[in-house]
Order: sequence, then C-alpha cells, then structure tokens
Amino acid sequence: MIISLARFQRRKEASEPPAEAPSPARPPGAVPPPHRWADPAAVALMTLLIAWRGSALGQWIVDDAAITFAYARSVDEGLGPVQQPGADPVEGYSNPAWLALLLVGRRLGLFDRGALLGVSDLVLYPKAIALLCTAGVLACVAVAARAVLPGRAWAVTTVAGVVLAANLSYVAWSISGLENPLYALTAAATGALLVRGAVRGTLLRPAVAATAGAIALLAALTRPDGAVLAAAYPVTVLLFLRGDALARAARAVALSCGTFALPYAAFLLWRRATFGIWVPNTAVAKAQKPPELSQLAATGELLTYGGWALALIGAACAGIALARPGTPRRALTALLVPLALTLIAYGVLGRDWMPLYRFATPVWVLAATAFALAAVTAWGGQRPRARALIGSALSCALLLSAAGQAAQNRGFVHRPTLSMCFVAERYGHTFNAYATYLGLRDATVALPDIGGTLLTSRLRVVDIAGLTDRRVADAYARADKSALRHYVLNEVRPELLHVHAAWTAKSGLTTPRLAAAGYVPLYREGNGGDFVRADAVRDPARIAALRERVRPVLDAMAAEMRRDGCGPTLRAGEGSPA
Repeated sequence: MIISLARFQRRKEASEPPAEAPSPARPPGAVPPPHRWADPAAVALMTLLIAWRGSALGQWIVDDAAITFAYARSVDEGLGPVQQPGADPVEGYSNPAWLALLLVGRRLGLFDRGALLGVSDLVLYPKAIALLCTAGVLACVAVAARAVLPGRAWAVTTVAGVVLAANLSYVAWSISGLENPLYALTAAATGALLVRGAVRGTLLRPAVAATAGAIALLAALTRPDGAVLAAAYPVTVLLFLRGDALARAARAVALSCGTFALPYAAFLLWRRATFGIWVPNTAVAKAQKPPELSQLAATGELLTYGGWALALIGAACAGIALARPGTPRRALTALLVPLALTLIAYGVLGRDWMPLYRFATPVWVLAATAFALAAVTAWGGQRPRARALIGSALSCALLLSAAGQAAQNRGFVHRPTLSMCFVAERYGHTFNAYATYLGLRDATVALPDIGGTLLTSRLRVVDIAGLTDRRVADAYARADKSALRHYVLNEVRPELLHVHAAWTAKSGLTTPRLAAAGYVPLYREGNGGDFVRADAVRDPARIAALRERVRPVLDAMAAEMRRDGCGPTLRAGEGSPA
C-alpha cells in the first residue's frame, strides 16, 4: 500500500509543470531594466520641448543665413559659388557642409521653391533640418548614457534635454537658419563615440578611429572652428593609454588624423584653386587675428549666462563621479575632452556682434551632456534622502539659471538679430523700387546687410561688410578705410548706397564723404541712411518726390523690424514697398 502511494505521488509530480525558480532579489541601488521605448520616448519628448521653446521666435531666420541660401540657389542653378548671377566667385560663406544640405533640399524641391501652408520653405526647410539635428543630438546623449547607465539613459537624456530647452542661446541659434544645429550634432556625436570607446574598451579599434576622424571632418566643413574636434580622439587616446598598447594607439591615432587631414587638405586645395585664398573670405573680412591667451577669459561669460549655481552643482556632481574609479569616471573624462576643446575654440574666436553667444552651441551640447551624466550618476549612488536633496538642488539651480537669463532672453525674443525677412523687405524690395522710380537701369547697390537682399534684389549687390566682396574684405583686414572708400566711391560708384549704425564709422562712408562724392539722401536713418548718386538720375525732381513718398513707409518698417513670414518665395525683383 505504501509503495503504491509513493508511485502515485511520483507520477503526479511528473505530470505537473515544474515550479519557476524564485527571482533573485535585486541588490540595493541596482537599476531596473528600462522599457525598450524609454530612451526613444525621452529623445522625442525633449525634441518637442526644444521645438516648443523655439516657437516663441516664430518664422525668424537670421539674415546671415540667407547669404548661404543665396549661394545654394546659385550653385543649384549652375552659376557656381557666386552670390548672384554675374558675380565673381567669392567664398562668402564659411559652412560648406550646411550649404550642401541646402543644395540637397533645393534639388529635391524642398527648399527655395515655394510654401507649405503659407509658410515659405526658406523658413520650413532649415528649421526642419535643425529639429532633425536636435533629435540626433539627444540620440547621441542617449547612446553615451546607455554605455554608462543603461537603466537610466532616459533620465540622462531628459535632464540634458531640459537643460538645453531652458537655454535660449542653444535654442535660438539652432533654429536660426545657420549651421549651428549641424555643428552641435557633430560635437554630440564626438562625445558619444569617445564615451562608448572609453567605457567599452574599444577606443583603439580602427572603426572607432576612422569614425572620429570623419566626424571631425564634417565639423570642420560645417564651421572652420569645428576643426578643433580633430584633436578630441588623439587626446582621449593619450589619456587612456596603457604602456602595452603604445604601437596600437599610434596606429589608431594616425588613422583618425589621416581620415580627417587628407580630405580636408583636398578641400583646402580646391578652395585655393577656386577662390585664390586658403581661408573663407568671411574670415578675411572679420580680420581674425592670431589667438591670444587673454581671449580665453571670454568663456567666463558662458558660465554667467548659463548660471553659476547650475555650473557649481554640475561641477560637484562631476567631482563625485570622477572621484570614484569605474565607468562614470571613464565616461566623464572622455566627454570633458571635446568640451574643453570647444570652449577653447569659443574663447579664441573673439566676440561676435550677434547677441546670445552664437558660437557657443557645441559648448552647450557637451556641457549639458556632461552635467546630465554626472547628475544622474551622483543621484543614483545616494540614499533616498540624499537623492531628494540632489534633486531639489538641481531644480533650484535650473530655476535660478532661467531667472538670470530672463531679461536677456526677453529682449532677444522681442527683437531678435536682424532677420532675413526684414532685410528682404527693407533693402531688397525697397532698393528695387528706388531703381524703378528713379529710372536706374542695370544699377548697383552697396550696403552691409545682404542676405535677404541677395534673394530679392535685381540690382548688382556690393557687400560693404566685405563677407562676399574680396576687395572690401582685404581693406578691412588691412584696416585701410581709405582703400575701402576709394574702391566703393571711385571704382564701383554704385547708383544706390546704404550705411547705418556701426557700419558708417567702420567703412568711413560718412554723410559728408558721401556728399563730396555726389550722393544725396533719400532716407535718413541715424548717422546714415539710403543714398542715391545724383548724376545717375535724369530727373532731379523725382529724388525729392521719392523722399516724401518713402519716409512714412520706412519709418513704420523700422519700428516693426519684421521677423515673421515674408511670403511664399523670395525672388529677384519681387515686391515693391515704395
């Protein structure tokens, strides 16, 4: 009987499914596995947050961006790298990689072709590319964070996204139409690549070395100062170098440098053959001097704008992470290399006349990534009470940073840097109308604001700022105002001319000198205004009549400083506000 019961029990146990083994208890402080959608969701939500912040600027595109737009139009129409039909080749842009993206858009019919829902694709396309680059930046943050904190990569991405969205300097210049978002993406990609390589021990692999060189090449073709990222890989390899890997490290550094240097040298040779100089004409016009150590002090203004409280807390969190051996220390060490290089590049560039730190975009991206990685690392290693304290301190620092930026940000949102639409209307359309009313055929106009002008003017345009004019740029580089005046007033002798504000003194084209050269005012604007060469007009009575006609129109235009939409297209000869 007992034997039968035992056999029955064994058959019953065999017919039942085996019981699952109990899950091992998660050790204290361990990070739960993330959902698959957590990181992509963080990237998408933070991209939307940054887009929402940028919507405060409406359809604003800075006028300097329109210079590259004009070059994209000329190249796509088979005219070559010229500012407008009939002009000599001059590299009046410094962002060939961004120019290439605009060319692709124009060739595909997405840029400089028309409008969508009443908004010009001159506005939509560069802003769409900017949002894609922003999503790419946040994706790079997530990739870097997964190598260090795979369970909290979404939190690192969220913190970095909030910090970037709170920073109007990053947001505004990313959607300005300039190359900033592409430059930011190359900086973020460099950081992610170095972090992964340092953490996973793959830094010396040929694929990593070649990719680092290729990203640096893209950065250098996006902005000249982007070339500093070519040093990020060699410096990082040096920091993590082991004695037994010296030969392998040397080969990897040589591969990275070669991947960058050989194509970039070919580009420089093409530039020299096409334009006759080794640097962009924009660099000549800005009379960029050799850097001095004292210029590095300019990086302090970024700390002031970003917020000292935020910077100090970030430094404290980074110090905690760097003090402990392990993955976070390796990751932050690798990330600080491109951050330091872009900070140095910002310092030596010198002050920019545009507000809100236009050249700091890659600095903001790398700083936000390092801040978020350090903060989440420090938070994760603490007890609940300490976590609450860290979270509260970060929130307060972010609020203090936003409060410190508020006045400067409000001023920029209310009156952002000179817009493409304002320049197109104020100078492009207006001077077209001047020429028509005064009977000036095949006329030339000389003025310093040329982005929107090039897209709309049917006149020959001479750039008094020198960005697209070699002779003017050379005069600025030599600080030779007399040569500039002689060139403009005696050689070019434009029928129409405009100067204002700082450009009057900088160019030396003051009202008395213009009067001596035979120019009379059409509209006075501060220390300058619109002028016409009197001997070019057959009927002098029309000059007086035009003065009275345009005054109320231009007064209203100056008060409004238009920044929103300027029609579905901008074409030469369109529009006539006068």
